[in-house]
Amino acid sequence: MELLIFQTDIKSKNKVKSIKPLLNNHSDIIKWSIDLEDIDNVLRIEATANLLEEEVIDLIKDHGFDIQSL
Repeated sequence: MELLIFQTDIKSKNKVKSIKPLLNNHSDIIKWSIDLEDIDNVLRIEATANLLEEEVIDLIKDHGFDIQSL
């Protein structure tokens, strides 16, 4: 299992809801969370070894959010 951690601009519950189906339905993502209390709005993903950071970055950017690896 891999742990991927990203800084995002996902700053509200509504924005989290907008990407929820995207992350929930991804076959390589086991568990994920966004810390809205953290200044960096940290996205943590537990995933299979098949998931690459670049895939997550592209996926989130395609939905209009800024994201970078921490």
